[in-house]
Amino acid sequence: MAPPPAHPDLARSAFLLAARGEPVPHTPVWFMRQAGRSLPEYLEVREGVAMLEACMRPELVVEITMQPVRRYGVDAAIFFSDIVLPLKAVGVDLDIKPGVGPVVERPVRTLADVEAIPDLTPDHVDFVTEAVRGLVGELGGTPLIGFAGAPFTVASYLVEGGPSKEHARTKAMMFGAPDVWDALMRKIGGIAATYLEVQVAAGASAVQLFDSWAGALTPADYRASVMPHSAAVLERAGALGVPRIHFGVGTGSLLGPMGEAGADVVGVDWRTPLADAIPQVGDRAVQGNLDPTLVFAPTEVMTARAAEVIEAGRAARGHVFNLGHGVIPSTDPDQLARLTEFVQGYPLG
Repeated sequence: MAPPPAHPDLARSAFLLAARGEPVPHTPVWFMRQAGRSLPEYLEVREGVAMLEACMRPELVVEITMQPVRRYGVDAAIFFSDIVLPLKAVGVDLDIKPGVGPVVERPVRTLADVEAIPDLTPDHVDFVTEAVRGLVGELGGTPLIGFAGAPFTVASYLVEGGPSKEHARTKAMMFGAPDVWDALMRKIGGIAATYLEVQVAAGASAVQLFDSWAGALTPADYRASVMPHSAAVLERAGALGVPRIHFGVGTGSLLGPMGEAGADVVGVDWRTPLADAIPQVGDRAVQGNLDPTLVFAPTEVMTARAAEVIEAGRAARGHVFNLGHGVIPSTDPDQLARLTEFVQGYPLG
């Protein structure tokens, strides 16, 4: 089914212009995890509703995704979901436990375990199509960013059975059972690519691939065992004609290959100054990268540091302002509103 007609104001979207490396009216800004845990209106609608259930109810997805757009006037919305949702949709026995994160009942260990995971089809996530279409209608000229978890990060949850700091089992499979690893990464990559295609087909204007745990890898291991699979996802997304953002945490040594994997925009976490990141990413836009804890500082300190980020971003092909990771749950929403206003009003001339 063809996507709905694009809103005419999308052509003037500062976010989409920056992502494509074109001149912008102002530095665009949105926040990772902006549709979430720091907003009282979010906590109200989520009360008594489990995370994955919330992600599968279109009316809730629309409401939660819209909340930060209404409150802050950010330049882009990020689709409210979770990186393990497509796995849940195809029947993997997992849940998101409060205070823990995704927990998988039967971790993947063998080739048979991989082969038991069904491929994703649009019918598995018809609620996503419904939610995206509803959002596009409400957002008008504000672009919606679709997203998916990158193969390495999602594989880590499946292999470890839950969150991990060391990723020891994941790396043991990567190094010691390359056939199982390759099959698993291909499986997850196919699921991620289809998930992005569903969101764009319904009207998303851009996509972001989150590789939250890629920073646990050396550049050589990333290039050999991970990058080809992320590249396959980004290649399929690229065929859709929308900008592609690629983001990871602790990836200061991986920014070059993450860009080469097929990103139009490379997300940079707060640990790497943009002045150091921009030469690594080549002729690509960057996204980031204010330290998320700076929103707890006095407003004048926060905005002074934000100005430094904006100034550094001028050297890139394009710059989308963001925090260097997600919004911390205890963040004061009013402070994020001040930050948004500051960034959008910062003179570029």
